[in-house]
Amino acid sequence: MVMFYTYVLRSERDHELYVGWTNDLKSRFKTHNLGKVESTKSRVPFTLIYYEACLSKEKAIKREKQLKTGFGRLYLKKRI
Repeated sequence: MVMFYTYVLRSERDHELYVGWTNDLKSRFKTHNLGKVESTKSRVPFTLIYYEACLSKEKAIKREKQLKTGFGRLYLKKRI
């Protein structure tokens, strides 16, 4: 069974959050920290601070979009 993950990283450089989704959390986290993701390469290194497992790609993407809203950011601040 393939799982999909919605994840939150915190940049050690600027302490800002990055929200994304993937089907291979370990590999994606490593890719971010190696500076190979265009949108985050200037903000390495990262710490993985939160993730959720989803049963479908569509649900992971939907959750990513939710966490990127104002309400989603509030939710994350309360959780972490």
